[in-house]
Amino acid sequence: MAPPERRSRRQGRLRRLAETLADVPGRVRSAAHVYLASGMIRETRLSSVLELVRGVASGQQNPALIYRVHASGHGAKVAVVDRERAVTFAELDERIDRVAAGLARSGIGRRARMILMTRNRLEFLEVSAACARSGAGAVSVGWRSTAQELAYVAAHSGAAGLLVERDLLPVVASVQAELPAALLANVFVVGEGTSAPEGLAVRAYAELLAGGPPARGGAASVDEDAALVVYTSGTTGKPKGAVRKFPKSAIQGALRFLAETPLRVDDVHLVACPLYHSTAFGFATLSQILTSTVVIMDHFEPEAFLRLVERHRITTTALVPTMLQRILDLPPEVRRRHDTRSLRAVFSGGAPLPAPVATAFMDAFGEILFNFYGATETGLVTLAKPADLRAAPGTIGRLVPGNRVRLLDDSRREVGEGRVGELFVKNDLLIAGYHGDEAATRESMEDGFFSVGDLARRDRAGRFFLEGRKRDMIISGGVNVYPAEVEAALEAHPDVSEAAVVGVPDREWGERVRAFVVVRAGRELDEGAVRAFARTRLSGAKVPREVVFLERLPRNPTGKVLKRELRGGDA
Repeated sequence: MAPPERRSRRQGRLRRLAETLADVPGRVRSAAHVYLASGMIRETRLSSVLELVRGVASGQQNPALIYRVHASGHGAKVAVVDRERAVTFAELDERIDRVAAGLARSGIGRRARMILMTRNRLEFLEVSAACARSGAGAVSVGWRSTAQELAYVAAHSGAAGLLVERDLLPVVASVQAELPAALLANVFVVGEGTSAPEGLAVRAYAELLAGGPPARGGAASVDEDAALVVYTSGTTGKPKGAVRKFPKSAIQGALRFLAETPLRVDDVHLVACPLYHSTAFGFATLSQILTSTVVIMDHFEPEAFLRLVERHRITTTALVPTMLQRILDLPPEVRRRHDTRSLRAVFSGGAPLPAPVATAFMDAFGEILFNFYGATETGLVTLAKPADLRAAPGTIGRLVPGNRVRLLDDSRREVGEGRVGELFVKNDLLIAGYHGDEAATRESMEDGFFSVGDLARRDRAGRFFLEGRKRDMIISGGVNVYPAEVEAALEAHPDVSEAAVVGVPDREWGERVRAFVVVRAGRELDEGAVRAFARTRLSGAKVPREVVFLERLPRNPTGKVLKRELRGGDA
């Protein structure tokens, strides 16, 4: 009789095989639906199919393969528009090859790390794909990062190179003594600005493109090494480096999400969120899978967004809720000045979507709004379609096929319908873990399911609703108070633009609810009116004891409210 350990391993393999076989029909259905509904079946070329087969057979199924495949079958089609530059799939594929070769000449190859600290631009996509193609890891950080944040990420990731905007070089120079020597030897500069600070050696991005492309074929699979490392936004504590590998099942996860959307091959997708954030990069990648053209917006401004939609006949985009609100805040005559009828799908994510914003946006622009839930660590998990947002405006929607979810209480037991629990996810798009932080990885896992600490509930129709972050939950007089519920109640007031709720220490109740409220332009409110309105919608412990009025809520660049700042500390 086999030892227990061997039996357990054999049983595990058989279970995984059974799960894979059971999932085959679903995978086939998703792929067939995407090929038919998106128009890919009309665009498919034999040369593309052969390139795809060659790439997958050699283990090159990471995102860089997209450009190789499309260069073969749709080389003349415009892949990316960046300001006044338009690059075809064939041109982009060649540039990616050249950048990969340039990185290799600089010692940035398999298992190396390259930091990307730029605004939205073509080079960000090129270097990301070049790293994937050569087995390196692209480490994306916000271009607004402070010098100390850059130094931390550089040391933590062990980066051997840096792509940076020229006008951000003073940030690099200020922590030069703390940066790895390998990185300082490979500081590649893009964009315009002043000369490099004294003592800081920089290299032009053109150097990466100067040599010829590497020879194709014969290389071992790089997918065990290639990765995208995204440092979480760090709304509390130090950011963690989420390592995304590219298993063969990842493409199935992408197809399943595409099957739930109206995305098509003839789309023109506008990148408006920062590319260093998973929302922008993810939707750009999904669009490029379909051979859609991607238009890059260097930074978001509401009227400039509308101008680009009109100029390029944009059909799809992904925004965070604060961007939706800023568009709605434009005077009606300004919005009417721009023709946005080409828009077919606007995806919202990255932060909770307030119900009034969802309703107002669809009233203004039509039934084109989709709200998704996902995280850097989990990929895309749920999707609310326009009908869902009309029926239940605050919902994050239903599960995207291929996702399994558990809502667990503090004892890691599943909660029932309508009850709030910590949201754990299992799918093909989970990250490999946090770089250099096995403890954080283990704490986030439960039986193969991953949690980023979000709290949620599920209704009878199978729709999910976020209730905030576990660390933000308030316990007042023994009652669990979920900030999202209080915030939604306050934002229902016609004079409230947005609200955020935190718990603060209270000698009698343990914690009390403090609300931060932004009043709509031209309106007036006082604390008594806010609390009186809250009492009509909330039970006693949930009604804010204090109301603080602000001109705007503090947010990070991806739209998340910085509640640690509202608490006045790093909690």
